[in-house]
Amino acid sequence: MNKKIHTIELFAGCGGLLDGFLQQGKYDTLACVEWEQYPCQTLENRLLNKWHHRNAHNEVIRFDIQRTDELINGFDDSEYGKNEGLDKLIGGKKVDIIVGGPPCQAYSLAGRIRDEHGMKNDYRNYLFESYIHIVKHFRPKFFVFENVVGLLSAAPDGYPIVEKIRKEFIASGYNVAENFRDTLFEVADFGIPQHRRRVIIVGIRLDTFGNSEQEALSITNNMIDEFYNILMPSYKKAKRTVKEAIGDLPPIYPLDKPVKEGGKKFSHAPFSSEKIGNHIPRFHSKRDIDVFKFLAEDIKSGRKEYVSTEKLKELYTQITGKKSNIHKYYVLRENEPSNTIPAHLYKDGMRHIHPDPKQARSITVREAARLQTFPDDFEFLGPNMAQYKMIGNAVPVDFAKIVADALYKLILKYSSIVR
Repeated sequence: MNKKIHTIELFAGCGGLLDGFLQQGKYDTLACVEWEQYPCQTLENRLLNKWHHRNAHNEVIRFDIQRTDELINGFDDSEYGKNEGLDKLIGGKKVDIIVGGPPCQAYSLAGRIRDEHGMKNDYRNYLFESYIHIVKHFRPKFFVFENVVGLLSAAPDGYPIVEKIRKEFIASGYNVAENFRDTLFEVADFGIPQHRRRVIIVGIRLDTFGNSEQEALSITNNMIDEFYNILMPSYKKAKRTVKEAIGDLPPIYPLDKPVKEGGKKFSHAPFSSEKIGNHIPRFHSKRDIDVFKFLAEDIKSGRKEYVSTEKLKELYTQITGKKSNIHKYYVLRENEPSNTIPAHLYKDGMRHIHPDPKQARSITVREAARLQTFPDDFEFLGPNMAQYKMIGNAVPVDFAKIVADALYKLILKYSSIVR
């Protein structure tokens, strides 16, 4: 199979999934859909300057995917501008695979803990319907649907969301895994320097294979079994640590007192790096610096007095006078994979404290990106907080590349019996 496999990326974010697929070498994207401004700018910049997509400005469509008919046929909107739509952009090209994952905040376990209604009223619970609408329209041979582990237990109206999703995919003419729990992966098992559990649902269009419905079901069942039980496990490798991922980055130390530079306030220096982009610390108060140093020393010294949830909650209350249902502090363990890099990182970095007590800070954008396996030439655009958010929302690039490679092997093996 010499020709590139054409994809559409939905809920593309800044392009973690996309970059993994493009790095694999056998895929090329026809269009990317994302509604947030800075991820779109980042994605367009990456497509243009790394992947040499001269039409990147048109291929990255900033729009609300819930308005699927307009997305397909074109729109003229006061917020999103004017666009001819997916149909005209793609033209006569065939869409082979649709890739993407609806925003996961409504399914995330952490989000449900924080929200007093358990995210039951969040509109994002049903964004999968827009994904399925696009799949039905373009009828790709395959799709890849990515989401958080919380998807498996979400039931916003009392009925499991996974059952609704599975029924919709089957009704649309696709075969998927019988039990979505079999589609769950821990990315640390694949050499990603971070603990992160993700659901990867691969769908195969039934009428692509076999001469009868029964034969198509048999073939696609075998393909699904091979993807999850043979191909994906073959990529497992030793766990990578925080130290291996970020240990070579230039250190950034606290200043005796804050300084202002270019209208911004800095608590650490150096506050820019010529060697590597996006390696800029966020501002921390003296109180936070002291806490970070104390907690990192507690780990590094081996005392480990402040590692339990209860002790960390007590410390937070002691320092701030406030109470929290979850512990607010976490020091990355340098000889283990990181904890999950979340979108919440844009609000504060207290659960992602650098393991070096001398640096006494939370991780930088570049360190978060390294833990998400973004390459160092990946440039994130927009304010620092927007960069943290888009990185936290992304799929680890190296894991996306593994999914892409496993899927390509599956496609290659069964290409001779495609109808």
